[in-house]
Amino acid sequence: MAKRPAEDSQGQEAPLKAGDRPIKTGSGPEAGPFEDEFDDEFESEDEILEAGVDGRPDEEREAEEKRDAMDVDQKTFIPGRDTLAAGETLSPDSSAYELLHNLTTTWPCLSFDIVPDQLGADRKAYPATLYTVAGTQADSRNVNQNGLMVMKLSGLSRMDRRRDEGDSDNDDDDDDDDEENADPILETKSIPLPSTTNRIRARQYPPQNASRPPVTHTATMLENSDVLIHDVTPHLTSFDDPGSIITPPQSNPITTLKMHRTEGYAVDWSPLVPQGKLLTGDNDGKMFITTCTDGGKWTPDTRPFTGHQSSVEDIQWSPSERNVFASASSDGTVKVWDVRSKSHRPAVSVQVSDTDVNVISWSRQTTHLLATGADDGQWAVWDLRQWKGSSDNASTSQPTPVASFNFHKEQITSIEWHPTDDSIMAVAAGDNTLTLWDLSVELDDEESKDTAGVQDVPPQLLFVHYMEMVKECHWHPQIPGCVVGTGGSGFGVFKTISV
Repeated sequence: MAKRPAEDSQGQEAPLKAGDRPIKTGSGPEAGPFEDEFDDEFESEDEILEAGVDGRPDEEREAEEKRDAMDVDQKTFIPGRDTLAAGETLSPDSSAYELLHNLTTTWPCLSFDIVPDQLGADRKAYPATLYTVAGTQADSRNVNQNGLMVMKLSGLSRMDRRRDEGDSDNDDDDDDDDEENADPILETKSIPLPSTTNRIRARQYPPQNASRPPVTHTATMLENSDVLIHDVTPHLTSFDDPGSIITPPQSNPITTLKMHRTEGYAVDWSPLVPQGKLLTGDNDGKMFITTCTDGGKWTPDTRPFTGHQSSVEDIQWSPSERNVFASASSDGTVKVWDVRSKSHRPAVSVQVSDTDVNVISWSRQTTHLLATGADDGQWAVWDLRQWKGSSDNASTSQPTPVASFNFHKEQITSIEWHPTDDSIMAVAAGDNTLTLWDLSVELDDEESKDTAGVQDVPPQLLFVHYMEMVKECHWHPQIPGCVVGTGGSGFGVFKTISV
């Protein structure tokens, strides 16, 4: 609530009629009683002093304010654990955010990816700008409205804490902050798709000509089992070149891959192959590699990698070894593969959960660490150096995770390491929360055990962000601490004061 300046009522007397005081007439014992024409307004000096800022006693004013005030529950509310009563709503604590914006699209986009830009690394200036690609999930009656959305989000301003604190004395700074407090703008370019999007991933390559922008390709895995690869470079450049025109052929896929017989959700680009190498996995448990040749032709491997007993839910290339990848499955295992193996069978298989393993994330800073998120709400961190292969590739080992958390009570839908800090994680779950974690917190640290009296909260839990139906989250690699999430309620962009 903004503070209001108190009215100036420091016991000053009200102005008298015509500016004169009444003159007592008569004197001595024959004089009649004096009648004060202001007698009804002020009985005594004591009453004047007791009146509050609006002329009423403080007790009367405070009682009225209490009646009119919103009933605010000050206890700690944990989404996914606590439930809202009828008529209650959640409101974010703006003092905990440096950046907080929500944006909606015509149709939900349950998968997206952040596109690197040329605006610089380690950006801290506001308003912020970022670029993303996403695939829509239109309802069954509007399948023809599905598309690949190329988006520019700009005008993402910093939280205005002065306004929250009721600071009205900094008028001289207002003009300087006009641009920083700009309104958010969402610009989109849409590419038609024949089906809803299960998963989308982007990959950027350096241009052959230094005067040209980087080349950005997207891989979109559709519900109809096709995998479409697009070159969205002209769509991205058009945002900053208003005179440019996108021709219909530029929105056509550069290739359509049809080797999958069922739909899937596992897609990843190799970070170590400049010309383009793509991994995709489907509900039959089959995984295919597609490689771009020097001539620009995309060639899928006709022989799949097999070994999972159920659907492949997620897949990731190693950030340090170009021939190694990991896969997660609804059979509860994570398997590590070497593409040079002629058998196309896993080198290592680990049972990490009794339920579906939905997502995995490979640390780019400490490349022997792999994080997993399962259907029972548990997520864990594993040291791959403890995963041992055997002569029997079908066997499954059971090492112990270096860290494991069951704070979430619904399925884990997304998990990702911070791009530059290997102790920070972002986790999205089906309990409508996107949580941030600090794994550097020691379990035996007495100070870190203080959770303000809230039970069953791990000391490593750094932040809880409420977001309805959140499905996927990513850190922005060029804006430190900035997290983007998507779900049924649209896109959320935020940065906390703690990361």
